Amino acid sequence: MPEMHVRLRRPDGTTERVYSPSLVLAEYLEEGTMYPLDDFGRRTRAALTEASERVRAKYGFPCSRAAASLAGVEARLARQTGGGVLVEAIER
Repeated sequence: MPEMHVRLRRPDGTTERVYSPSLVLAEYLEEGTMYPLDDFGRRTRAALTEASERVRAKYGFPCSRAAASLAGVEARLARQTGGGVLVEAIER
């Protein structure tokens, strides 16, 4: 399966790279777009869940790296109090 990363920037200037085991994140997020926190969380949850299910369909088990990516995103969203998340780059 093709893997990808999405590079994000938070309002405080911190950056992170989010892993996906498939290109599905590019269907939910657009490079150069700033997403409000709730919208970003909803999109990322849906995309990484779908990506993990694609792995399950192909290999018989879900993707633990996609689950870890989602857990990390959700933990950072829980600590962020305002602003949004900028999708700086989609790396295929």
